[in-house]
Amino acid sequence: MAFFDSEIVQDEAKRLFTDYQQLMQLGGEYGKFDREGKKLYIERMEEMMERYQVFMKRFELSEDFQAKLTVEQLRTQLGQFGLTPEKMFEQMTLTLERMKSQLEAAG
Repeated sequence: MAFFDSEIVQDEAKRLFTDYQQLMQLGGEYGKFDREGKKLYIERMEEMMERYQVFMKRFELSEDFQAKLTVEQLRTQLGQFGLTPEKMFEQMTLTLERMKSQLEAAG
């Protein structure tokens, strides 16, 4: 079975995309959230990143040609911005850590 033919892969991809879109829309209102809302938003973003990393690891470990091609396309796209997938996750983690620190400092 091809990697992308897997119902599990398709379902997780859809859920990740939908959840990411919703979090990005919510993020536009982040400044209006109360303290608990901000904490919840940060937690959801951390959960999303963990899920995304696991999903990407599946691609990297797959022997499927399409999966390998997808990883290479991502690396190429990120490379245009001077990033690797690992660096992207590192930057996202640093951003969330900074958001947590600001929340605690305002606390």
